[in-house]
Amino acid sequence: MAERSEEVLLVAEHISKSFGDTYLFNDISLSIHRGEKVALIAKNGAGKSTFLQILVHQIDFDQGEVTTQRNLELAYLAQAPAYAPDWTIMQALEYDFKDTLNLLSKYETLLLQDNDAELHLVMNQIDAHQAWNLPVRINQMLGRMKLNDATQTIGTLSGGQVKRLALASVLLKQPDLLILDEPTNHLDIEMIEWLEDYLMDSTMSLLMVTHDRYFLDRVCNRIVELEDSTFYNYYGNYEYYLEKRDERVELKNTEIDKARQLYKKELEWVNRMPKARTTKAKYRVDKVDEIKVQASQRKNNSSIKIDLPMARLGQKIIDLYHIYHAYDELKLITDFTFKFAKGEKVGIVGKNGSGKSTLLNIISEKIKPTQGYLEIGSTVKIGYYHQDGIQFEPYKRVIDIATDIMEVVDFGDGRKINASAFLNFFLFPPKVQQTKVDKLSGGEKRRLYLMSILMHNPNFLILDEPTNDLDIVTLNVLENYLLQFEGCVLVVSHDRYFTDKIVDHLFVFEGEGKIRDFPGNYTQYRYEKLKQDQERIATQSNKIEVNSKVQIKNDYSQRLSYKEKLELDQLEKELHELGIEKTKVEAVLSSSESDHSELVEMSHRYEALKIELDQKELRWLELSEKA
Repeated sequence: MAERSEEVLLVAEHISKSFGDTYLFNDISLSIHRGEKVALIAKNGAGKSTFLQILVHQIDFDQGEVTTQRNLELAYLAQAPAYAPDWTIMQALEYDFKDTLNLLSKYETLLLQDNDAELHLVMNQIDAHQAWNLPVRINQMLGRMKLNDATQTIGTLSGGQVKRLALASVLLKQPDLLILDEPTNHLDIEMIEWLEDYLMDSTMSLLMVTHDRYFLDRVCNRIVELEDSTFYNYYGNYEYYLEKRDERVELKNTEIDKARQLYKKELEWVNRMPKARTTKAKYRVDKVDEIKVQASQRKNNSSIKIDLPMARLGQKIIDLYHIYHAYDELKLITDFTFKFAKGEKVGIVGKNGSGKSTLLNIISEKIKPTQGYLEIGSTVKIGYYHQDGIQFEPYKRVIDIATDIMEVVDFGDGRKINASAFLNFFLFPPKVQQTKVDKLSGGEKRRLYLMSILMHNPNFLILDEPTNDLDIVTLNVLENYLLQFEGCVLVVSHDRYFTDKIVDHLFVFEGEGKIRDFPGNYTQYRYEKLKQDQERIATQSNKIEVNSKVQIKNDYSQRLSYKEKLELDQLEKELHELGIEKTKVEAVLSSSESDHSELVEMSHRYEALKIELDQKELRWLELSEKA
């Protein structure tokens, strides 16, 4: 583990935040040092996003103080960024970088004026912001984020595209401290892996909320867990965090059990004691109150498991025969045949727009294929978790949502439980069941949606990005449930840790409608793909080398003509002279003694020299190779 820098960038001390009479967190403190890459994790609803918003002064808090290093450059990516809907992508970025772009515009204006002092001041400011190539970097980052049409208005973008636009903006700022709230949501795996590499190589300090455990493991060197208004620090990777957290939870639960036993014993003693008590007895009574506080603590429930039997599943499940699907000339699925077996767990990978959701909709009979057909067994009950979820009525309580769906859940094996008991399986204790839906966090709403699907006791689960916004505790519970699930699971997820743990094999969308059945999980597929890419590059390099040798041999007979020899000699002289002139022009441009008119003239000459040099160097290379 790298040694932590003593330079503190941000300090939050004794922060408290309440909503009405309920404290979200109380008296918590956190500091971020230069060079640290910190992951903040907690259960949904614990206040992770709220805490980040407090750090960047977007919302008020009840008490405490947030201080930052002087002149600290900080950038923040919200979980749900917002831009004016009538702006274009480029207008949004121009607004985010208006000060820097104004400097570049001012520089262009000053070149035409007689104000050398201000020109040099602006040039120094542009240097300080490293902004000379900002327009080029903006276009490159938009390409990386797959936002290729910068004239699109924000109102026409999906939520995922808006998130990628905001991510592009904060990365371009290259701040001292970058604060990210769920940065991997709505990114495909290829883009997540690029972002991992980018943040690993970056010198920026980092504080982020994420549920992506591979991302967390590769990027972060410190994990901070928020639980019961306390921050617990773990200086290590995700596996180290799991080990130490389990030790901490087990120790705390043991202490609570002991406190409850002691409280029961002391309470019996108090009830037996006469009202006239000695000083020693009064001290013991006061001690009982302290024990009561510890005994009243809630034990950690992260070990809760979803123990739900599924509806009976017969031998015939879902068979697909020669499935084709296309939209006009766009081929999404071409001649796909597959028969699902009981207990099969399949992951789906492929680029956005390759046809993944189309296959899910065909299997769930939401759309019909262009060609081909499918047969579904009579016992199959499909539960389809959509990426977009559903809209719950905001002013209904959680318990009302559950009872509206089903007051009693019948498992079909003689067991029945009421809706309240079913909610407990999904980490909704009785107190939270009385909460209105609009007070839930995004992750809690996702969890409620998942519960609403499993209430119907499905035996064929289709999960489209089920991990978005779910906390790590819920993910562990869901993973353990799916591992024990005896029915079929078909899952699309950018969470590689989740996919690796759950699936037996993959449907790989390779483009042009081709779907390959790969026998393994995502990590195994990724390893094979990298190996194939390396072999292909090596083969191409060998071909280029062979072709070059053949070309040299073929060109040997094509000696330079007399005129071409003269041209080559002349080019060498001209290139030497142009190189000398370019050096002199550069010296004038960097000189503080040059006047305005000379700077303008030299700027134009410098651009002309670069073009002329490029053209002559290209011709010189052409003739040199022939020679």
